[in-house]
Amino acid sequence: MAQKIIGRQKEQQELWDLYNSGRPELVVVQGRRRVGKTYLVRELFDSKMTFYHTGLSPAELSAEKGSLQKMQLASFYSSLVRYGYNGTAPNNWLEAFDKLRDLLESKDREERLVVFIDELPWMDTPRSFFISAFEHFWNGWGSGRSNLMLIVCGSATSWINDKIINNKGGLYNRITAEIILTPFSLGECEQLYKHLGVAMDRYDQLQAYMITGGIPYYIVMMDKRLSLAQNIDNLFFVKSAKLKNEFTRLFNSLFTNPDDYITIVKLLGNKRIGYTRKEIAEETSIAYGGGLTAILKALEASCFIEAYTPYNGSNRDIRYRLTDPFCLFFTHFLDTNKSTDPQFWQNNLLMPTLTAWRGFAFENVCTLHIKQIKQALGINGVYTECSSWSSKSSHRAAQIDLVIDRADHVVNLCEMKFTADDFHIDKSCDADLRHKLTTFIEETKCRSSIHITLVTTYSLSRNEYSGRVQSVVTMDDLFKI
Repeated sequence: MAQKIIGRQKEQQELWDLYNSGRPELVVVQGRRRVGKTYLVRELFDSKMTFYHTGLSPAELSAEKGSLQKMQLASFYSSLVRYGYNGTAPNNWLEAFDKLRDLLESKDREERLVVFIDELPWMDTPRSFFISAFEHFWNGWGSGRSNLMLIVCGSATSWINDKIINNKGGLYNRITAEIILTPFSLGECEQLYKHLGVAMDRYDQLQAYMITGGIPYYIVMMDKRLSLAQNIDNLFFVKSAKLKNEFTRLFNSLFTNPDDYITIVKLLGNKRIGYTRKEIAEETSIAYGGGLTAILKALEASCFIEAYTPYNGSNRDIRYRLTDPFCLFFTHFLDTNKSTDPQFWQNNLLMPTLTAWRGFAFENVCTLHIKQIKQALGINGVYTECSSWSSKSSHRAAQIDLVIDRADHVVNLCEMKFTADDFHIDKSCDADLRHKLTTFIEETKCRSSIHITLVTTYSLSRNEYSGRVQSVVTMDDLFKI
């Protein structure tokens, strides 16, 4: 029996519409690894699955010549047998898909045939001609079956985009639907916590999001009997922590040669505003060319990083920054932490390093919830451009991490503050806000109305300086769905 699916209402409805379309459907479901792609499809079509197969992770297989393809084919054959096929094993992918066709034809009734092939990129081993066989299966047979719904899925987003979505060969314009699963928002995580029976207030849920990034797979590992700090230690810092090696496993499973990808991610974790392509090349010694472009494109497609143009910048100013909270947490604490303390998090909750990280991570969470910030400001229907800005003057250093440039000629300069209580603007903070405002106006020549917006956990304490802020967005606003 299918379990309850938390969130994903839009995606569920889209998949059901495709199921009931009465047409042959080739559907691509993609998203970051651990985001819940497999769970969504399997649970939604639990009782309607005609054939299901998932590729074997190449990171865990022998790399001997020809062995990868043989193991993938053997696994595919096992799935065929499990669903009723009683013929011989295939020697190549053309034969394998022919046997899948035979199996489906033996089951061909008026009802919908739902075929789900998970982790498709892993099945495309070197010199296996997998894509050619897959194209032949769909173009030569599947696309002519009005009752066939073929769903393919994969975490290696760059492979999916290059080989399936943007295919210039036999699959050109053959995809009938593309569904992209993103990590849960704070509000969706809250629903999942309630479903799991985890009692946690929003302040702790917000901190948990700074670590898990809304990845359901990580959230499900939380022990409801423990505090947040105890859970973090159990997941990352005890000797046998379940997620201690997750970062390495994650990148090894997504990329054939992951070292350069990891190097870039670690670099981007150092600076909130990110780096330009030129700076990345200089800092990592990765050649400034097509190879670097491909890596950045793949990391962006996998939702680990984002490319953005700073306020008033041009294409030459494009910067890349790390946005995946889990990777950000890893680069700050697991990559360089030499401590063997199994209670590291519990014992360092008030340390300056954790306080600084919370501020850094909170800014990142806010940029992942632009939709909720706009909703709180009442500008959902207004076209906006969101970016960051840094002063180009070395002696007047000023930085604004979120600039919302609105089509109604208003610019929101967002100041993001993570605190354990209402935020208090003192004389020093007021001077800093005034400096940022005047420097921004002078350097950008902005002619729009400028609103200083505070995004914080609770609220703003009212005093002689609080009038500097035109609008306040709170943690509760970020939890809206």
